[in-house]
Amino acid sequence: MYYLGIDIGKNNHEAGFIREDGSHVGKSLRFTNTQEGFEKLTQLIQDRLPQDETFCIGMEATGHYWLALYSFLHEQGYILHVINPIQSDSLRNFHIRQQKTDAVDCFLVAEVIRFGKFTETHLADEDILILRNFARFRESLKDSCANYKRQVITVLDQVFPEYDKLFSNLFGQSSKAFLKTYGTPEQAMEVDTDSLADLLNKASRGRHSADRAQQLKEAASRSVGVTICSDAFAFQLKILIEQIEFTEGQLHEIENKIDTQLKKINSVIQTIPGVGAATGAMILAEIGDINRFSTPKKLVAFAGMDPTMMQSGNFTGLHNRLSKKGSPYLRRAVWMAAVSASRHDPVFKAFYEKKRSEGKSHGTAIGAVSRKLLYTIHAVLKANKPYEVHLDTIS
Repeated sequence: MYYLGIDIGKNNHEAGFIREDGSHVGKSLRFTNTQEGFEKLTQLIQDRLPQDETFCIGMEATGHYWLALYSFLHEQGYILHVINPIQSDSLRNFHIRQQKTDAVDCFLVAEVIRFGKFTETHLADEDILILRNFARFRESLKDSCANYKRQVITVLDQVFPEYDKLFSNLFGQSSKAFLKTYGTPEQAMEVDTDSLADLLNKASRGRHSADRAQQLKEAASRSVGVTICSDAFAFQLKILIEQIEFTEGQLHEIENKIDTQLKKINSVIQTIPGVGAATGAMILAEIGDINRFSTPKKLVAFAGMDPTMMQSGNFTGLHNRLSKKGSPYLRRAVWMAAVSASRHDPVFKAFYEKKRSEGKSHGTAIGAVSRKLLYTIHAVLKANKPYEVHLDTIS
C-alpha cells in the first residue's frame, strides 16, 4: 500500500509518496494549481507507483484552495481523504525539529493517512453548499455594514457629538435621510425648519415632523463639534450612509435567497428555540450531513464549544475556556441562537437562570446554553422531527 500526501497552497501544491513502512518514494513534486499542473501530478502517480500496487491520496482542507484539485482527482476515480490541517500540525509536533516546508508537509499528510487516525472533511450536497455560500456571504455583508456604521459614529463623535441623543435609532430611515442630506451642524443650520421637517416627514412616513426638525436645529446651534473640514465630513457621511443603504438592500436580497433555499431543503431546524432563518441557514450549512457526527459531543467539538482543560500535576485550572477549534460560523450562529433561546424559551431560560444562580457569569452561562442547544440540534436533525418542549430537561 502506498500513500500520496498533498500539501495545498493557493498557486502551487506539493505531493509526495510514502510506502507502508513510512519510507519516502523519491522526492516530492511541486505542481501548479492549473490543468497542466494536475496532469503533471497524474504523471507522477504513473511513474512512481509500482504496477498493481494500491494507493490512496490525502490532502489538507486548506481554505477553498483544495476544491479544484479534489474535483479533478475525484473525476479520475482516485481514493481521496481530505483532512483538517490541525491533524498534520499535531503530527509535526512529534518531530523534534518541527520543520514546516511544503516538501515536508506533503509527507506529513501522507503519514496521517498511513496511521489511519484522522477525521475527514466531506463535501456537502449541492443544496447545502448553495446555502453555505449564501449564509457566509450574508455574514460578510453584515460585517461590512457594521463597519460602515462604526465609521459613521466616529465621524459624528467629531463633528456632531450631540446627535446620538436625537434619534432612538441612529440608523433608522429619518436619521439616515438627515445624515445623507445635512450631516453636519453647519448644514443643519443653513436649511430652513420647514424643509428639514418635510425631509424627516417623508423618511419616517409621518412619524417625525416639525418638532424633530426644531430639535435638530437647536442641537446644531449648540454643538461643540469641530468646525474645520466640515465639507469633508459631510461628504464622508453622505457616502457612508449610501454604502449602508446599498449593503442593507443586498442583505435583503440574499435573505430572500436564503429563505427560498431553506424551503427547498425543508429542514426542521427552525423549530428549535432561538433559531431563525438566518441562524438556521448557517447552522445547517456548516453542519452539512448530521450523520457525520455520531454523538452530540462531536458536534460540540466541531463548533469549537468544548471547554479546554488545563491540568499539570496537582494543578487543575478553574477557568476553562472554549477551545474555539472548529467552525467559527457555526459557533457564532449557535451563540446568537443561545442568547435568544435563554430569553424566550422556558427550558433554555430556566437552564440559563440555573447556571447564573450557581455563580456563573453571563458569558459562561450562555456557553453552557450553547452546548445544550447543540445537543438539541443534534437530536432534532438526527430524528428529523420538530423540536418539542420538555420541561424535565432543564438540568
